[in-house]
Amino acid sequence: MALDWDDLKIALAIARSGTLSAAARALGSTQPTVSRRLDALEQRLGAQLFEREATGLRLTALGDALLAGLAQMETGALAVERQIAARDTGLHGEIVVTSLDWLGDEVLAPMLARFGAQHPGLTIELINDGKVYNLARREADLAFRFGPFTQENLIERRVGEVQYALYASDAYLARHGQPQAGDGLRGHQLVLLDRAAGDVPHEAWLSAMAPHANIALHANGLRAHLAATHSGATMAVLPCLLGEREPTLRRIPLGPPQPPRSVRVGYHPDLRDTPRIRALLDFVVAGFGEMAGELMPAPSCETENVIDEYEK
Repeated sequence: MALDWDDLKIALAIARSGTLSAAARALGSTQPTVSRRLDALEQRLGAQLFEREATGLRLTALGDALLAGLAQMETGALAVERQIAARDTGLHGEIVVTSLDWLGDEVLAPMLARFGAQHPGLTIELINDGKVYNLARREADLAFRFGPFTQENLIERRVGEVQYALYASDAYLARHGQPQAGDGLRGHQLVLLDRAAGDVPHEAWLSAMAPHANIALHANGLRAHLAATHSGATMAVLPCLLGEREPTLRRIPLGPPQPPRSVRVGYHPDLRDTPRIRALLDFVVAGFGEMAGELMPAPSCETENVIDEYEK
């Protein structure tokens, strides 16, 4: 019996997801298409792989027996796909890049656009998303993140560093006065990331520096933090790249500065020697070097004086 791997891949996705709709999202398909192809597969097999239940689909004994073999087939197919993607095609083909929020918009997008303009044979796709893309499954070719990667068997490379600082608008300072190091920011207003963000280094630093501040807002993106700060309602910790570009915002010295955060790129070892990947990585590393002054601006004289006073 000739079986199509694409159909078997659908069965594997359903087994992992538990529902047709979740499997469709994982596959980038639609629920009716996934349902139709599963029905066709079961008809060709002459047996059911799943029991249809009110809460979803449950593997039958046959489906459960096939699961390990399907996973092995997937591993082999993905390895073949990566080898094909890594073939020496020069500066031609597709590169899928994933990043986060402001880092992708403000730093990577201009770099990737310049690189793509120089190499018209390439198709570059940038996806800014908090989702952790599986590079082994070729959901993306390159991933730019802060901190180390959790996926196994990836190559990681540090490409630059980013400084964060506390910012307030002129309007906020006119109403609330200049925050003073050492008083815990009593009487001041802050915006923080939402609780789902977990432990974030620059917010842990701010919590230690400002235990008495009022948290006026939790928001899950730094652009929301920037907008809230720009409005004059709150202060926020922002990447200096964003804060220094706003003429009405002021960097607030608050004791020892927050340690910079490293930007890392991760990619699968199978793509290590692919010309288009190597060329893009070299271009991005050079670009981060050119932006080092914006990403890691020197503290102002006022900031240095406040830090010296704080340390006394």
